[in-house]
Amino acid sequence: MDFLQTIYHELISFLGIGQLLEMYKTGDYRALLTLKGIFSVISPVVPFLLLIEVIRAFIYKRFKIEDYKIPFLIFVLNRFISRFISIAAVAFCIGFFEKYAPIKTTFTWYWFIYGYVVWEFSHFIYHYLGHKVRLFWCLHSTHHAPKAMNLSVTYTHFFLEAPYADVIRTTICILAGINPPLLFLIMFIDGTWGAFIHVGENLIKDGRLGFLNRILLTPSHHRVHHAKNPLYMDTNFCNLLNIWDKVFGTFQYEKKELEIEYGISREMNPGNLWDVYFGELYCLGRDIIHAPGITNKLLYIVMPPGWSHTGQHKTAKVVKQAYLDEMKARGEVRPVEEPVS
Repeated sequence: MDFLQTIYHELISFLGIGQLLEMYKTGDYRALLTLKGIFSVISPVVPFLLLIEVIRAFIYKRFKIEDYKIPFLIFVLNRFISRFISIAAVAFCIGFFEKYAPIKTTFTWYWFIYGYVVWEFSHFIYHYLGHKVRLFWCLHSTHHAPKAMNLSVTYTHFFLEAPYADVIRTTICILAGINPPLLFLIMFIDGTWGAFIHVGENLIKDGRLGFLNRILLTPSHHRVHHAKNPLYMDTNFCNLLNIWDKVFGTFQYEKKELEIEYGISREMNPGNLWDVYFGELYCLGRDIIHAPGITNKLLYIVMPPGWSHTGQHKTAKVVKQAYLDEMKARGEVRPVEEPVS
């Protein structure tokens, strides 16, 4: 009975409907007039979309257990680890850095716009470093390992990624003067949208979302980000507003004629939990051990994935440039290319 009770509570927690059930039991719906109550209505959206996505895959006979097995195992593995570390990291950054902020914001619409632009910048920084620094890539690569895109991928993270991401994002935002209540609202919106953009083709075939593709970062843009195609490598680091990708030249539209290949470029077994979760750390450790001299050993930690002390680099930048040179020679390359509507 205790086991079933535990399963029940975990299911309610995953679906995010605990507060809604409490309101239903008590008949008191006044909480819906508060920000917390509104959050309780929005929170279940992504988990329920995931269930619909799985059901549709079954109906259309496209369901593959391997597309969901590893994300589920990682979700269970992280369930009791990552979130507590992340909460502590956010609290520490707020307490330590808030007194150094040169300005103070308030909970108003114009400061919300300012706060979201700053938050998106902080997310870009964390995400960019996750692809450009080998050690951080070891934490982030778990999220890129799945070879199919669906909403379960949003739960596929190494347990230390959220804490390090929140340290970077929270520190930048707090130093920029964003007050904690406003920051928490932005985090909630961004987290919800950040989960949604992992929606797979079983639920939304064309992830461009019409005219929104030119305004927001859509599932189409994020599918590009998860691709290992040379043209798509290290692009679309933003989460909702793609302004910083456009500012720093990392923005890329999905090209209709180029089929997306998901996963990471390293040879790996996407169905092996150990390889998905610890594979990149193992490879980094192996490179450090075999590297000559302390300088090269340290460089393997901080240089981009694919960097080699031999000079035979296979970084995303090198691979992408070789692809672009080849396409240019054929007269075929138009990297960004806004889709014609």
